[in-house]
Amino acid sequence: MTQEEKNLFAKASEEQAPVEGLAGAEAKALIDEIVHGTFVTEGTFVAFPLCFPGASVPMALDESHITALDITPDGLVYGGTSGWATHLFVGMFHGVTGAVFDMGAVDGATQCPAIVCGQGYFIACVNGPSGGRLIRRELQRLPFDLIQEWGFRRPPYEELGSPIEGERLVHAVADTSGQWLVAATQRHLVVTEFAGGQPEIVASIGSAGRLACGSQGGILGFESDADSKLACALWCYHPESGELERHAFRLPEGTWHAPGVVWASDPVDGTLYLASSEGLLYAFTERGGFSQCLGQLPLAPAGPMAVTFDRRVFGSCGEGICKLFCYNPATSEITQIGAAASVIERRRYGYQFGAAVTGRDGEIVFGEDDNLGHLWLYFPRIQRRLADAPAG
Repeated sequence: MTQEEKNLFAKASEEQAPVEGLAGAEAKALIDEIVHGTFVTEGTFVAFPLCFPGASVPMALDESHITALDITPDGLVYGGTSGWATHLFVGMFHGVTGAVFDMGAVDGATQCPAIVCGQGYFIACVNGPSGGRLIRRELQRLPFDLIQEWGFRRPPYEELGSPIEGERLVHAVADTSGQWLVAATQRHLVVTEFAGGQPEIVASIGSAGRLACGSQGGILGFESDADSKLACALWCYHPESGELERHAFRLPEGTWHAPGVVWASDPVDGTLYLASSEGLLYAFTERGGFSQCLGQLPLAPAGPMAVTFDRRVFGSCGEGICKLFCYNPATSEITQIGAAASVIERRRYGYQFGAAVTGRDGEIVFGEDDNLGHLWLYFPRIQRRLADAPAG
C-alpha cells in the first residue's frame, strides 16, 4: 500500500465521516477499493513449499532464497537457491505429481545466479568464496504416480570446474538447440557443451549482466560505458560461428544498470522484453531492434518477468513489498494487479521474487527470494471474450 493510499484510508476510516465531500457509502467504497485492491486483483496465486507436502520437510529458513529458475519441455521446473547454502531442486506440478524435490546442497556454494536445462542435463552456475563453478546432473524423469507411491535418488553432482579461477559467474542461458550453455563470468564469456566437455573461454567482455537468447538465436549481453559504468549497448554472440559482435544494438535513452536488468521471452515468436532502471518497458528483436517505449511500470525497478502463451507479460516491480503488473500487447496497456497473496496451499504474502519462468500450460512460476521461499504459481485471469456485434 502506497503512502497516498494509507493517507486516504486513514481519512476514510474516521467514523465513516465524509471525506472531502464523500458520503458514508462512498467513503466505504473507497476503503474497500484501497484494502481489497492492495493485493492481487485478478488471477490466482498458489504458494507451493520447497518440499513434498506431507512427506518431506522444506529447506532450511536461510537456504531457500530462490534466485534461478528454468523449465524443460515436459514442464519440470528446475531451480537454485542462495543464502547460507545453495540447494538445487526440481518442481513437478502436472499429472499425478505435486512435489518439489530438493536434489541436495552444493558443497561450498552460497549463490546460484542461473540454472539452465539442455539436452539430457541441467547445468547450474554457483558461486562461493573461491569463485564460480559449473555443476551438472542428468535431468529428472517425470515420475509415474506421486499420489500412490514415490521415491527419488540423489546421485552426486558432477563438477565441471571453474571457468576462470577466482571469477564469479554472472548468468547463463542455453542456445536454441539446447546443445550449448553460454555463460558469463565477471569478465569473460564461456561456452560448455551440455552432454560433455569442459568450459571454454571464447571472449573477454567488459560487462554482461543477465544474458538472453534472441529471436534469431543470438546470445545477448550488456556493454558498459567506460565513463559512467552504465550499460549503453548490447553485444551479440553467435554460437554457430563463434563470432562475438560488439556494440551490436544501442540501448534506448535512459538509465540501464546492467546487473539489475531482467529479460522475458515471448514463447510464440521469441520477442524479448526488458525494462530500464526507471521502469520503462521495451520490446526487442534481433531483426527489428528496440521498440518505442511501451509504457511505464507502476514501480521501479523491474523484477522477474515472464510471458504467457497469449503474449501478455507478467512481472514484479518495486523494492521491499513488490507489486505485480501486466502488459497486454493487444491493448498496449500496463496495469497493476497488486501484491502477491496466496490463500491456496499456503496462506502467505509474497514480497520479493528472484526469478520467473512460463509454465507448461501458460501459468507463470515465480521464485520467492525470501526466507522459507516458495514457488508461486500464478494462473492469470482468462481473458473475457467480448460479445459479437449484432448482424447488420
